[in-house]
Amino acid sequence: MSSVAKTKKRTLKRKGPGLKKELGLLELFCISSGAMISSGLFILPALAYAKTGPSVILAYLVASMMVIPTMLSKAELATAMPKAGGNFFFIDRSMGPRMGTLGGLADWFSLSFKSAFALLGIGIFVLLINPGITELQIKLVAVACCLFFTFVNIIGAKLTGRFQIAMVVTLVSLLVLYVVAGLFYVHPHRYTPFMPFGLGSVFATAGLVFISYAGLTKIVGVAEEVKNPGRNIPRALFLSWGIMSLLYVLVLFITVGLVDRNPLQNSLTPISLGAGTFMGWGGCIIMGIAAILAFATTANAGLLAASRTPMAMGKDELLPHALGKVSKRGTPAFSIIFTSSFMICVILFLDLENLVKAASTMILMLFVFVNLSLIIMRESKIRNYRPKFRSPLYPWIQVIGIAGYISLIFVMGVIPILIVGVFILCGLGWYWLYAGSKIKREYALLHVVERVTGVKSTNYLVDEELREILIERDDITEERFERLIKKCVILDFDDPPSPGVLTKQIAHILKEDVGVNENKIFRLLLTREKKRSVMIKPGVIVPSITIPGHKKSDIILVRCKKGISFSKDYPPANAVFIMASTPDEKHFYLHSLMWLTQIAESSDFEMKWLNALNTGELREIILSSRKETKVLSNTDLYTE
Repeated sequence: MSSVAKTKKRTLKRKGPGLKKELGLLELFCISSGAMISSGLFILPALAYAKTGPSVILAYLVASMMVIPTMLSKAELATAMPKAGGNFFFIDRSMGPRMGTLGGLADWFSLSFKSAFALLGIGIFVLLINPGITELQIKLVAVACCLFFTFVNIIGAKLTGRFQIAMVVTLVSLLVLYVVAGLFYVHPHRYTPFMPFGLGSVFATAGLVFISYAGLTKIVGVAEEVKNPGRNIPRALFLSWGIMSLLYVLVLFITVGLVDRNPLQNSLTPISLGAGTFMGWGGCIIMGIAAILAFATTANAGLLAASRTPMAMGKDELLPHALGKVSKRGTPAFSIIFTSSFMICVILFLDLENLVKAASTMILMLFVFVNLSLIIMRESKIRNYRPKFRSPLYPWIQVIGIAGYISLIFVMGVIPILIVGVFILCGLGWYWLYAGSKIKREYALLHVVERVTGVKSTNYLVDEELREILIERDDITEERFERLIKKCVILDFDDPPSPGVLTKQIAHILKEDVGVNENKIFRLLLTREKKRSVMIKPGVIVPSITIPGHKKSDIILVRCKKGISFSKDYPPANAVFIMASTPDEKHFYLHSLMWLTQIAESSDFEMKWLNALNTGELREIILSSRKETKVLSNTDLYTE
């Protein structure tokens, strides 16, 4: 058995229940947006204001620009490889399992720390409602919230997404209310001098608040659960970045204009303080509720995204296999419980200040790895690396991002860098002790080395894996093909119809099935008739057209016992399989063409096709022949 066949066989054996694709654009937008708005808006502005004054508004805008390289890189990688544990998967398949282990663990630790911090933030803001609450009670509130979000996540990603939508919509509504109402109370003199500490302080503060935008890209961790990831992931990222960046700037503009310098720079609840200036104590409470919602959305999104990394690493045998199991509800229950338990331990027993700084440093390290991953995947020239979105300004935008993130790492201070150094040693130690001896996996960097040296060292297993991912991403399933055959229109003629009549009939059918203008389809068919169709074999022809729209495919089966002449180059065709698909369905079209070819090339196809009594029998010939070829293909896989 060849190495490729062995790899496929191992993959099929490991394959259990899969994650459900339940997340649409709205859920993704709310997960991404909710992950951004927490301490970055409700605590950090006061510290940032103390360093740069009113120009804190500009500092947040600069920080939002700094996340662009990673946003573009993750958008491309996630549309090419929409797999659970996003960051881990990108790093592992581009730079190998050692770096994948480091990247995966760093992703999990940083998300878990940040989510634990967000849960503690909920308890801290409860102080606004009940000032007498103790430190232990704050931690217990955080633990209770963590258990609640654990329950929600275990039930399903769809429920998690709905819960996130409700919280984010409420939160954004309260913040818009704050901006609109507060606009009438701002005092222009509070914006002068705009840069009391000079332009340098703006960029230094941008580095401080940059981490406020780190939650933006959390959605790549749940890419495997996204409906139409090639379309929805980039849109969600760009929408979240644009809308939340604008909201950050507007809220800060209002807050700076409402509150005097000394109270603002010394406050731990700056937005509540701003609301209190024109809405009184009620305003403080309303913005306190908004803050609690903000921390809750961050914690919920963080647990959702963080739990997918151990699951992906468990499936790849870099962590215990139990973590990779998916429950009957379509969620990684073991991984969720494991991540939640770790977060509870962090809340109850650890000092978060240095750990949060370390988590921020790990996020910056991850951003460096992700941008490197994109460069490696592009330069590997792997055939099946086919992202739906491609980062513009490649590779300069990635190079600028890598340089900027490395600079920020050194700004974080000595202790976080030392913690990260120890973490790297421990991560490599875990890989060496647990996984090093049993993991033999190809990765894209080997293809880059192969291109540079000219010495072949790969078997294209990464290319094969990416092909399987493309099939799943583009919904290229045999079940989908069979569903299409079961409902498709079948035309049966004894004598060949005139070309114009057949073309009009096909255009009318496609108009009904795919909702495209009938005249437009007619013109496309006429244009197609002037080109060479695909002849599978004498008597079997597949004409195809590309129709406008998105995610649409259709097949029309035609039998003519006396044969239809399409071109003087081809003999008359008794079997005509007309295929129509939108541009984004190219891969499904190619696989459907392959399956139709397998069916038509079976030894008794022509006899069965010509002798069928009606359209029902014609349909059954296609379906039964597909089942037979599928069995033979699966048998070949294990006998290769």
